[in-house]
Amino acid sequence: MSITSLVLNIGIVAAILTLAIAFLLKLHKSYLMTFFQSFCGVLFIFSGWVKAIDPMGTAFKMEQYFGEFESVFSQTWFSYIAPVFPMLSSVSILFSVSMIVFEIVLGVMLLLGYKPKLTAWLFFGLVVFFTILTGFTYMTGYVPAGVNFFDLGNWGAYKASNMKVTDCGCFGDFIKLEPRISFFKDLALLFPSIYFVERSKLMHQLLDNKKSSWIVFGSTAVLIGYCLYNFVWTEPHIDFRPFKNGANIAAQRKAEDDAQAAVKITAFSIKDLTSGKVIEVPYDQYMKEAEKYGDDKKWEVLEQIKTEASIPRTKVSEFEITDFDGVDFTDMFLANPKNNFMVLSPKVKFETESIKSIVQDSVFVVDTTQISGQNPPKKKFLKLMNKEVSKTDFIWPTSFISDLKSMKPILDNALAEGNEVSVVIGGISKEAADDLALETGIKGTYLTADDILLKTVIRSNPGLVLWKNGTILQKWHKNQLPAYESIKSTFLK
Repeated sequence: MSITSLVLNIGIVAAILTLAIAFLLKLHKSYLMTFFQSFCGVLFIFSGWVKAIDPMGTAFKMEQYFGEFESVFSQTWFSYIAPVFPMLSSVSILFSVSMIVFEIVLGVMLLLGYKPKLTAWLFFGLVVFFTILTGFTYMTGYVPAGVNFFDLGNWGAYKASNMKVTDCGCFGDFIKLEPRISFFKDLALLFPSIYFVERSKLMHQLLDNKKSSWIVFGSTAVLIGYCLYNFVWTEPHIDFRPFKNGANIAAQRKAEDDAQAAVKITAFSIKDLTSGKVIEVPYDQYMKEAEKYGDDKKWEVLEQIKTEASIPRTKVSEFEITDFDGVDFTDMFLANPKNNFMVLSPKVKFETESIKSIVQDSVFVVDTTQISGQNPPKKKFLKLMNKEVSKTDFIWPTSFISDLKSMKPILDNALAEGNEVSVVIGGISKEAADDLALETGIKGTYLTADDILLKTVIRSNPGLVLWKNGTILQKWHKNQLPAYESIKSTFLK
């Protein structure tokens, strides 16, 4: 679904609600106000709901925002603000749940017309917050690499590749919106938000304040429980990500690669450095005059203008699993006829401790009395000598080790019956992986991958994914692990 069709559908629903409130309930005071209430209310309920299905996804998106804000503010005279963002990042899931619940409840308040003045100001505040967030992301497209966001004098022409956060996350993984579209959407919402504040007395009220209060507080409690259920206890019950159960990742990746290979360059966006004017030069003309436009003192090539790929790129195109030396093991999952039980952990926080100890080491000397070249020189024991050695001790989170050990019975049975086991963890070294294998007793191939990719595959940390022939047969949250016999009877036939 596109943003255009979504807005159209919500507009139809809002029109039906407006007619019902006006002609059946006769509670409206203004057709325009009732339509705006219905439209914005339904929009916020829907956009909040698709995020409530996967609150962990929104938390990951907020971590991206906070990381970018920290980088931007740390290079300015008000760098004292920068330390706030790592703190917010550490509680990103709390921030995510709070924002999602607030968004949906605000939509309910708009539909009900609950406490009009309060609702109007809350809606205005949230829309302003969203506008700042998406506006910042969009405008980073004008900020070249190595230039701080607040260094306005060095902004250049817009390049989508300049943006660190390329998707606003407004509709979770249901619809991917580029920041420019998200920003314009939020700018458009500023108009009804200002109208609500200026004309809050015209808002319809479906119920009295007491009944509406019960609905508002009740829905808040239910939504908090719903959000928690969708990441604490289980994987999202509706999966909008490309790595859903039953998805043939190998086929999808090939289709995306083929679609990208078919993309053609139609023109180049070029900046005249003398006048500052940006022009669009057709591909054929550019190739004929390549020498002219290659003069980097007169021209700057901003970007290639290409045809749209028939299939948009997703994280599937970035699916890559390697060992700790960078050797590609992706085909272990995409082109493997065997069942592979993949244990995934996007990132694990652990501590290290350097332990020094004294060991005895033998000292030898070479016997120089032998005639050179007749026999290899012999070594003669001289003495024992104390030697200090250092060893890195890894301290793993107790809960993480416990979660991994809960998977061990499944993995042991899988190996015993000829299946494969892999453990893929983001951001650790081979030394750490070896220590983890000793700590958990889990046998298998230990690998690594980009943590954002692994977060896209599964929200549970750790989680379990069953692969075969490039297809994800099933994913399991760490708190929803079945018995091996159940897995065998259902998926290993």
